[in-house]
Amino acid sequence: MTEAQLAATHSVPGSVAIRLSVAALGAIGFALSYDALRQMAVAVHIAGPLTYLFPLLIDGFIAIGVCALIILRTAPTRARLYVWALVGTATATSIWANALHAVRLNQLPNRQRGLQLGDLPVGLLSAVAPLALAGAVHLYIHIARHSRTAHPNETSAQHTADPDPPNATPSTRLVPSGQVNETTGAPIAADAGHPAQPALPASDQARQRRTGRPPGADLDRLLEIARNAVASQGKVSRSVVESAIRAEGLPLGGERLTEIMKVVRAEADTPSDHLVG
Repeated sequence: MTEAQLAATHSVPGSVAIRLSVAALGAIGFALSYDALRQMAVAVHIAGPLTYLFPLLIDGFIAIGVCALIILRTAPTRARLYVWALVGTATATSIWANALHAVRLNQLPNRQRGLQLGDLPVGLLSAVAPLALAGAVHLYIHIARHSRTAHPNETSAQHTADPDPPNATPSTRLVPSGQVNETTGAPIAADAGHPAQPALPASDQARQRRTGRPPGADLDRLLEIARNAVASQGKVSRSVVESAIRAEGLPLGGERLTEIMKVVRAEADTPSDHLVG
C-alpha cells in the first residue's frame, strides 16, 4: 500500500462517527453488565453501598487489562501471555456471572423474592475481590518492570545531556562559540550554551582521554600565542602565557601549560627567531 493510500485510509469520511459508535457500544455493554453484576453482589451478601463497586471490580479489571496489553505490546511473550490470562479470567468471570444472573432470575416464579444463589456460586463470587487485588498488584509490577527494561538509559541520558558542570570554570568548559577549527580552518558550530568541539588530531584526542579535558587548540597554536606574549611582555612567565592563551578563549590545563612553558623557556635560553614579535 502506497503512502497516498495510507493517508486516504486515515482520512476516511465517517471515521469519527465509527469511533463514537464503538465508544457508545462499549458504554451500553458496560451498563447492562453493571446491572447484572450489582444484583449478583446483593446475592453474595455484599453490604449495601459496596454492591455498586462489585461490577467495577470485574469489568474494570477487563478494561485495565486491555490497556496493559497495549502498553506491554513489546514485552516478552511470557509477560504478555500472563496478562492475557488475567484478562481472559476476568472476562470469563463476567460472562459467567451475567449468565448465572439471567438463569437464576428465569428460574424464580416471583422476582420479588430476590435473586438466590447456591453455595458454590456465592463462594466463587466472594473470592473475586481478593483475586482482583492480587492480580492488579502483579499487573502493575509487570508494567513497571517493562518500563524500566524498555528505557534503561533514560536516566543516564538526562545526566549526560549537559556536559558542563554548573560551576565550570573557563578551563573546564567546551570550546566557545565563534572559534575556528585550527585543524580544518572551518568555523565551529555551537548551540546555545553548548558549543560543539572541533575535530582533534590524534595526539590531542589521546591527551583528552588521559586528562578528560579537551585541549581546545593544537600545541603549535598555543606555542604561537605563548611566544607572542613572551615577546610583547619581555619576560618568560607562566602567568603571562596563561593570561594570553585564556584571552584567546582557549581552555588550558596545568599539564598543557607546563609543556608549553618548557618549550618557551628552552627557546628563551637559546635565542632564535621564535621570540621576535
